[in-house]
Amino acid sequence: MLQWFADRVVYSLLGLEKGTRLAGALNFFIYDTIKILLLLVVIIYAVSIIRSFFPPEKTKKLLSHKREFFGNIAAALLGVVTPFCSCSAVPVFIGFVESGVPLGVTFSFLISSPMVNEVAIVLLLGIFGWKIAGIYVASGLAVAIAGGIIIGRLKLENQVEDYVYQIKLSDVELPDLTWKDRSDYAFGYVKDILKKVWPYIVVAIAIGGAIHGYAPENFLMKYAGRDNILAVPVAVLIGVPLYSNAAGIIPIVHALMEKGMAVGTVLAFMMAVTALSLPELIILRQVLRPKLIGIFVAIMAVAIVFTGYLFNAIL
Repeated sequence: MLQWFADRVVYSLLGLEKGTRLAGALNFFIYDTIKILLLLVVIIYAVSIIRSFFPPEKTKKLLSHKREFFGNIAAALLGVVTPFCSCSAVPVFIGFVESGVPLGVTFSFLISSPMVNEVAIVLLLGIFGWKIAGIYVASGLAVAIAGGIIIGRLKLENQVEDYVYQIKLSDVELPDLTWKDRSDYAFGYVKDILKKVWPYIVVAIAIGGAIHGYAPENFLMKYAGRDNILAVPVAVLIGVPLYSNAAGIIPIVHALMEKGMAVGTVLAFMMAVTALSLPELIILRQVLRPKLIGIFVAIMAVAIVFTGYLFNAIL
């Protein structure tokens, strides 16, 4: 139905010739814009219902007594369904440290929360199928767990700004919500999120459409093809300065994969944008000292590059 509508607009109403670059780019833009925005409405509502069971106070209690490894696994899994992203890194970090959550466990959560985005999981399922979605989830969780364990083993608590340990946040017990309360919260969250992200998604889809319609395949294959051994680190370097959530970057990922870019290379690019962005590092500097930020960046970059090469080899 959506494809029929896109075809009607591009080929019948606008009269563009099928097979031309402009027609292909515009068709991609119309189809993906409608599809992704519809998916987002349904997905955000469903995820918001789940999130209503995990307020920050409950999240901190779940993780405060977890130890290494099992705590890292629990934190990474919890990061998938909780409402935190890189922009909320500072208050989340302070809350976790104050609650006694080990530093390594905290980092597993902070890595997983923006990287393994539940909205992106369902969008990937809809666009690419279960195989790519499964790879995205497995690799993202692996990076979050491994990164947290390494940081925990390095004993870097002294690299957290002193004031963080001095802050005392109150543990407020929230009243139980009725299903109507949860539904109202979910509808409100859908409206709030769509207001914030729809321009970025549309721009991302427009970029994806331009790549889909105009980017020459030989250019992409030359610099990011399977035969280029530096394609993965180059993709990571390009992704770090960018800022987008996983849902916003997927249309660009879709276009790049359709042009023939290897799955692992695209995956590395997506992870760099969502979990290792420059704005996130600037925010984290408010609570972390430069040494710990440098170690975090190095661990993440190596893990993401390794993941990209691994899945390029497998697929």
